[in-house]
Amino acid sequence: MGKFGSVVYPFTAIVAQEKMKKGLVWNAVNPSIGGILIRGEKGTAKSTAVRALAEVLPCIKVVEDCVFNCNPDAEIKLCDRCKEKIKNGEEIKVVHKKVPVVELPVAATEDKVVGTLDLEYAIKSGKCKFEPGIIAKANRGIVYIDEVNLLNDHIVDVMLDSASMGINVVERESMSYAHPAEFILVGTMNPEEGDLRPQLMDRFGLCVEVEGVGEPDERVKIIKRREEFDKNPVEFKNKWCFEEKKLREKIEKAREILPKVNISENMLELIADLCIRAFVSGHRADLVMEAAARTVAALNGRYEVIKDDVYEAAELVLFHRKNPQPESPENEEQQKNQDNEEEHKDQNHMNEDEEKDRNNNEKKHGKDEEKNENNQENNSEEEQENDDTSDEKQQNRASKIIDKVFSIGKPFQVKKITYEKDRVLRKGSGRRSSTKTPSRAGRYIRSTMERNNNDFALDATLRAAAPYQKSRCHKGVAIAIESSDIRNKVREKKIGNFLIFVVDASGSMGAQQRMVETKGAILSLLLDAYQKRDKIAMIAFKGETAEAILPPTNSVELAHKLLEQMPTGGRTPLSAGMEKAYEMAKTELFKEPNISPMMIIISDGKGNVSVTREKPLKEAEKIAENIREEERIKTLVIDVEKKNLISFHLAKELAKNLGAQYYKIDDLKSDTLVQAVRNNMGN
Repeated sequence: MGKFGSVVYPFTAIVAQEKMKKGLVWNAVNPSIGGILIRGEKGTAKSTAVRALAEVLPCIKVVEDCVFNCNPDAEIKLCDRCKEKIKNGEEIKVVHKKVPVVELPVAATEDKVVGTLDLEYAIKSGKCKFEPGIIAKANRGIVYIDEVNLLNDHIVDVMLDSASMGINVVERESMSYAHPAEFILVGTMNPEEGDLRPQLMDRFGLCVEVEGVGEPDERVKIIKRREEFDKNPVEFKNKWCFEEKKLREKIEKAREILPKVNISENMLELIADLCIRAFVSGHRADLVMEAAARTVAALNGRYEVIKDDVYEAAELVLFHRKNPQPESPENEEQQKNQDNEEEHKDQNHMNEDEEKDRNNNEKKHGKDEEKNENNQENNSEEEQENDDTSDEKQQNRASKIIDKVFSIGKPFQVKKITYEKDRVLRKGSGRRSSTKTPSRAGRYIRSTMERNNNDFALDATLRAAAPYQKSRCHKGVAIAIESSDIRNKVREKKIGNFLIFVVDASGSMGAQQRMVETKGAILSLLLDAYQKRDKIAMIAFKGETAEAILPPTNSVELAHKLLEQMPTGGRTPLSAGMEKAYEMAKTELFKEPNISPMMIIISDGKGNVSVTREKPLKEAEKIAENIREEERIKTLVIDVEKKNLISFHLAKELAKNLGAQYYKIDDLKSDTLVQAVRNNMGN
């Protein structure tokens, strides 16, 4: 559905998708709501609805020939050019025009979006002049970003900042310029292609999820209307002109009522209560819900907000902001009691086995005394050997008793994880971390005077030379360029990352469902890594050795199967796990020198098994120092030591030896475990 020549499919003719249409109309009445994010499958009339909305909106009064679509009735919001005309006593002509709809391409550059220096004017006059960008053309209109999740985050930030402030400030080549930028921001996306950062998603006032229509009758209606539109677009549009007019008049009336709508203290308390119950972060949800509730009341012709208005607004305001309910202290206490009961059961089993071994040894020792009363020394040696053998059996039996396979925690949407930018020029491919690149395949982000490559930046060179053209000798050339003007391009591209989870799978990890949370976090990270084309691996250490249970991969199916089968129990060969991860990281760096591995160690640091004859903790300290010397490998330590026991701070000491970030697992759930990784990597 969409456009046929200059005829746009009518907004009121769109079948179903009521929430999407509702959210768009709310923003048309009250742009202060902050735009709308439309998530859903392809082919669900997302772009059609946005273009159709502009057609149904009332025409706007603008200053003739003003690129910023200035409102002549709001002198305080006029651009500098219109203010200059008024100051000089020039007559300002007023015209009516349709609400502009500006589509932002995914490949748009920052200069194209915010505006830049007018090169032609600068070359001819030697003076700086601002050339408006997409934001300028969208003032008092609609900015439509299709596949907003694929757009560069920096561009999305710029758009959201301008939309919230109502002004666009540009700093370019010794030029500073500001102009009005009031527009409705509409973003559409398919979640299968990856999600937005939570910080960016929260900036959209409303969010709706759209799906294909499931009812056969409704689907038939879509087919018939589309066919009718294709045959004769003008006639089809005329057929719906009455419905379009009714909606237009409703929007105009709501705009008049909106400033007069009151909201009582009780309704404000209801808004605050709904936000608290949804466990939202910050206060933006409260403010947006208040604006949306007033808009709903205005559209219904009321001057007072009622409960139904608040609940209707909450559905679209809280959809993308609500967070899962944190675990209550009572549930945590119950879980601790269950864990303690399991530990007591395991201990009782071990005590029973020890008692049996002791009785067997006593019986055997008694028989030996009866048979060999004169060989007490030999019997003592034999008894010691039996005791040693018994200890080994007890350790093996304890490992078997404690071994348990925990289920995988429920996966969740991972907050965006990116490495902080460094000064290293990297090659490679991927979709997560931005890095500078020496190749010409990356995105041109800025220019530099350094000539360390052969990537000539024509635009930047012309901008640098433009102000000096009048004072230079041209000698038959149109533009005089000197050596000091030459600029090279600085490019940026996305590369892949490599996360290595080094997980303590010993018996202590079974307490308080820590392994369930850890497995859930790892699976969630893997799902995110699949979207970002990353690699992820997992090494588990338990018993006497460490094993790479998940080799470097981005296969969700393989990871899920291996995580399900991973057992927990036994002793803690910490140094073996660290050494295994270190070798894996070095191997991947050898294969792909441009990746940036991160080793995430989840343990209490109480290593009690060594690879060599050295003491376990001393051995782990030496391996940590070796890892620290390899600057290309980042590290993070999650401490799983219990609060209710004596704290040895061994994991904290391990983090210090590694030069790693340190977190306590008691303060972390599976979602904040991901946040810890994100904080360590950079925003």
